[in-house]
Amino acid sequence: MEIGIIGLGRMGGSMAQRLLKGGHRVVAYDLRPEAVKELEGEGAAGASSLADLAGQLTTPRAVWVMAPAGEATERTLTALAGALSEGDVIIDGGNANYKDSIRRAAMLKEKGLDFLDAGTSGGIWGLTEGYSLMIGGDKKAFERVEPIFQTLAPSPTTGYGHVGPAGAGHFTKMVHNGIEYGMMQAYAEGLELMHAKEALNLDLAQITEIWRYGSVVRSWLLDLTADALKEDPEMSTLEPYVDDSGEGRWTVEESIDLAVPTPVMTLALQMRFRSRQDDSFSAKLLAAMRNQFGGHAVKKAE
Repeated sequence: MEIGIIGLGRMGGSMAQRLLKGGHRVVAYDLRPEAVKELEGEGAAGASSLADLAGQLTTPRAVWVMAPAGEATERTLTALAGALSEGDVIIDGGNANYKDSIRRAAMLKEKGLDFLDAGTSGGIWGLTEGYSLMIGGDKKAFERVEPIFQTLAPSPTTGYGHVGPAGAGHFTKMVHNGIEYGMMQAYAEGLELMHAKEALNLDLAQITEIWRYGSVVRSWLLDLTADALKEDPEMSTLEPYVDDSGEGRWTVEESIDLAVPTPVMTLALQMRFRSRQDDSFSAKLLAAMRNQFGGHAVKKAE
């Protein structure tokens, strides 16, 4: 099967490579000509524009978009819709807001185009391990391009599926990322607690390696944590700054809209915000309050 790929960043480029290795014909386009050239070296057909990409694909076409969420995706889909024709399928594999995906599916349907929102997990390991794919949209459109998902997934029968109507794929991925936040925070707090117990001289790299086998808390995330601790046991090469992609925020917002309590995911998101404060005003206020009501000692700024 053939597929157009738009956006050859770290994720999009890896997905294109996996499709090529799976025997699919890939037509690739990116705003960076050097990225297209590099993928041509892997066997892809390069395109110089969206119109050129559409022209190199046989109808009905299938095009996978990997653009940053928000305006970049909006511009790309709008321009792409003008280059495609009725019966073609557009797949958005980026981390878009599911509400945008519902709106975009309706907009593209008016033009006779099918839209699938594919929540995609796997990161930089997807090329070798396969991607977890949660797909929303028209079921018949999904079935028509299913060989693409089967190649990208860990196996032709596992790690992917049609999860519901338009928006369902990105909604599912949003919640997935919220759960990921909570898991990461729990691992980080437990390991920090052990790190602080200096009297026991615990080897965190060894302990996480033990946990990887037979433990109730074993996971791929723990595998990656163990690898990180082997490379840098004291995390001395990193700054305590944790970014967020936006999906954790959307998950918390959705929990508020639905009145569904998600305290773990909410606190994990808040802790990421806290990590970015070099000079926390709220922490200073807490110290001042303790000093005011109890005369507790405070540390003065130098």
